[in-house]
Amino acid sequence: MELKNTAYEVEQRVATIWLDRPHRMNAWTGRLHTEYRYLLQQANDDTEVGAIVVTGRGRGFCVGGDSEALTGHSKRGSYDAGTPQDIAKPGYGVNANFDAAFAYHFGLSKPVIAAVNGPAAGVGLALACFADIRFAVPGIKFTTAHGKLNLPAEYGLSWMLPRIVGLGRANDLLLTSRVFYSEEAERIGFINQLVPAEELLTASQSYARDLIATVAPESLRQTRWQVYQDLHGDVASSVDTSEQLLDAMMREDDYREGVKAFIEKRPPQWPSLKNP
Repeated sequence: MELKNTAYEVEQRVATIWLDRPHRMNAWTGRLHTEYRYLLQQANDDTEVGAIVVTGRGRGFCVGGDSEALTGHSKRGSYDAGTPQDIAKPGYGVNANFDAAFAYHFGLSKPVIAAVNGPAAGVGLALACFADIRFAVPGIKFTTAHGKLNLPAEYGLSWMLPRIVGLGRANDLLLTSRVFYSEEAERIGFINQLVPAEELLTASQSYARDLIATVAPESLRQTRWQVYQDLHGDVASSVDTSEQLLDAMMREDDYREGVKAFIEKRPPQWPSLKNP
């Protein structure tokens, strides 16, 4: 696929995806979504990639739906995602609950770290929500945005925000559509860590490489799936699934290497990375 609204790089087993419409503060369009899903699929399928970082070019992460697209929806009197029928489906097929726009992140086999470099609003805020870990620079704006446009909470925000920051705080952000800043976002648990702008991408990529180096690939994959599937299930099923996974994963070479490295007090050398 020709990339017009995104950029992509793989270095030291970390795939970095840039939203690349800096002249529009990376405002969301059907084309951007199509390219983003294509790149997620590439990264998820690439055995040389262990983790994914998502960030924006220029001054914005993603300021929400592009105003021209919003005007088009208004003129038509209906919503059009602007994506093709054959759009990539990264993460589909793991769990039926994940087989929808943005929810597909939960079905990915690799962790996603959002490096929020600038304002995130509406769909941009949702995109950050669906990352596993969020880093951001100080002083940037966040907002759910939808209320001031007579829209509903978009793309699963009404499901995600209560689970990230708690019901009371989520209701405040969703019902008011008010602006909140990085510092509040970190205080309420939406952002994992604030990082100076000049260090944001390096810190996010370093975090990703630490994950890859210290945690077995199958453990990363299964733990992510446990977390997101358990959010849709019950505690007994969670325990049962974990016991089944314990039995299966203890038979793998990575488990034996993990135990050996722990006893020998050295970094693990995962066999699965040598024989992907």
